[in-house]
Amino acid sequence: MTLVSATASAMEHPQTVKDCLGWAARDPSGLLSPYNFARRTLGSDDVSLTITHCGVCYADVIWSRNKHGDSRYPLVPGHEIVGIVKEVGSGVSRFKVGDHVGVGTYVNSCRDCEYCNDGLEIHCVKGSVYTFNAIDADGTVTKGGYSSYIVVHERHLLGYKIPPILSLFQFLLYRYCFRIPNNYPLASAAPLLCAGITVYTPMMRHNMNQPGKSLGVIGLGGLGHMAVKFGKAFGLKVTVFSTSASKKEEALSLLGVDAFVISSDAEQMKAISKSLDFIVDTASGDHPFDQYMSLLKATGVYVLVGFPSEVKFSPASLNIGAKTFSGSVTGGTKGTQEMLDFCAAHKIYPQIEIVPIQYANEALERLIKKDVKYRFVIDIENSLK
Repeated sequence: MTLVSATASAMEHPQTVKDCLGWAARDPSGLLSPYNFARRTLGSDDVSLTITHCGVCYADVIWSRNKHGDSRYPLVPGHEIVGIVKEVGSGVSRFKVGDHVGVGTYVNSCRDCEYCNDGLEIHCVKGSVYTFNAIDADGTVTKGGYSSYIVVHERHLLGYKIPPILSLFQFLLYRYCFRIPNNYPLASAAPLLCAGITVYTPMMRHNMNQPGKSLGVIGLGGLGHMAVKFGKAFGLKVTVFSTSASKKEEALSLLGVDAFVISSDAEQMKAISKSLDFIVDTASGDHPFDQYMSLLKATGVYVLVGFPSEVKFSPASLNIGAKTFSGSVTGGTKGTQEMLDFCAAHKIYPQIEIVPIQYANEALERLIKKDVKYRFVIDIENSLK
């Protein structure tokens, strides 16, 4: 199904009833307040879910406050969405009413390019459609999870090329809407849809799931603490780097890291030179890279998932030792479902602080100040009335 045919299908079901309650920003102040709007009518290939929880990501700050200059107001943020299926279209085969499901950072893509066919829709040649503040196939602006419900395309099999290495059963798993195992708490699942998959994707791509290897994690926030949890689950020796000594005790006792290093302490950094197989850098503030590259062993891998204003290091830091420097964003549908199942099987749960929707503005302010351990999750079900 192409975006053109999706547009035609959507236009047959125009928005008519403003039955969705959300919280929206109306201008670059980013101040959120109640907002009623319409979702599209359920199509044959759609899943409608009642949202129970939504994680709070820094992307919510960026676009609610127009940091990139492309915000479309009124803007309903939120792309770490979990809930319960309330209705399915006649063509939906994978989900039924009552299922626990999640929606991540995007809700559509061309479904025809090489990346979509490989379950890497985030790299769609024509551009994936983000969960909020994007233009969907029907020309409407997408609105996110700070709302009572959402309608998402299931992405069915018809018209897709099945990669030869995949079984039919495996391919049917790859959706814009993800199944959350029944034994996994919905509130805990929310941060996995962005923070979790953002670090899980490059860790798997670069084979970091090798027991006994060593991993360095730069930054201990929403993404960083998930990298630690995955690293420990993979059997890695994990070292956390931070500029804040106050995080040491919690990193060691609560998250179980093997070592904690104050990155501004030259002696501590020198002591672990050439000792790491992998580094996952989650920091978005500007920081030096050469000193971290010096911590990698020969053929070590450095992955950047944060967004500092620039990346600058000496070619010698990369070439000597044949090291790899790689970037990454969120993952595709294939990896997201795999990660959710992995977390359920290994009992990996994000550290969360659950708040009501009425606290959303304070939560965003605290997020800016890095005053959260380690992810806010909005209790939509019990507070959005």
